Amino acid sequence: MECRKLEVKVTILNRLGLHARPAALIARMASSFAADIFLTPEGGEPADAKSILSLLMLGAPCGTELTLSVNCSDSAVATQAVQEISGLFAAGFDEE
Repeated sequence: MECRKLEVKVTILNRLGLHARPAALIARMASSFAADIFLTPEGGEPADAKSILSLLMLGAPCGTELTLSVNCSDSAVATQAVQEISGLFAAGFDEE
């Protein structure tokens, strides 16, 4: 099967940025997909979205724009992962 890659821009909207609780939400959701999922800041190194520590190492404050990349052989899974994870960002991780 061919590898399918989807990318979208997401912005951290919650006032405290990407701290432990949002990182845990992202990692738990990303881990539910059979896909390689990364978040990458502009000009920075990609963080494994399935790793809380990797996400915390981004040190991303409110307003940071990240590229969400999903690599998966199943395009339906890739699309669902992008929709669900980007939804966490759009909702500000339900913090406000």
